[in-house]
Amino acid sequence: MTGLTLSPDSDAALLDFGMRVARVVAIVACFGSALLLPACRSKEEKPDVGRLLNEMRSTDAKVSGEARLKLLQLGEPAVPALAEMLRSGSAADRVAAANTLWGLGERGRAAVPDLAATLVDPDAELRIAAAMALQNMGASAAPATLELAAAIKDSDVRVRQAAAKALGAIGPPAAAALPTLTRVLRRGSWPEAEEAVRRIRGLQPGAPIELGPAEPEGP
Repeated sequence: MTGLTLSPDSDAALLDFGMRVARVVAIVACFGSALLLPACRSKEEKPDVGRLLNEMRSTDAKVSGEARLKLLQLGEPAVPALAEMLRSGSAADRVAAANTLWGLGERGRAAVPDLAATLVDPDAELRIAAAMALQNMGASAAPATLELAAAIKDSDVRVRQAAAKALGAIGPPAAAALPTLTRVLRRGSWPEAEEAVRRIRGLQPGAPIELGPAEPEGP
């Protein structure tokens, strides 16, 4: 019985085939790793909201800034903890929470009731931060319309300005604030309030505003 003898050409063909198989196996392995690693990484790097809030309190600007950025990247899942900080944190914590909610924009809409309640806080800086956060949420802040309308009469001009801008950002859903806005406009020019009325009524920027007949002052 004679043995099988391979020619040099056959050896080269087998070697080439083996190299091709090895390359395919390597590509499949790499592709599989690319699919698996993100899932593993997401489990390992799941943000700890409580830890991020503590880091946001740091006196180190870099640490606090990075924590705030991670909370903003996290989005809606960070809102409940930020709302709790807004309700019960220290004065500095509450302002930081409101500022972070401002950065979240519409993603922070679940905190609208807490921001609205904050508009009567004794701390003017906190009232300003809350009004600005509501402004950045646009129409999602509509549930705070009445509180923002009340803030139009705030003792601090900065709060009044922020409240007027927030009502303008809400637009037509803030129609309940029109009586308050037109009432203050009858007393004199106020560009922010005028623009808020235009936005609520769906008018073009700079369009004339009809204030209507004078209304009796409320109690």
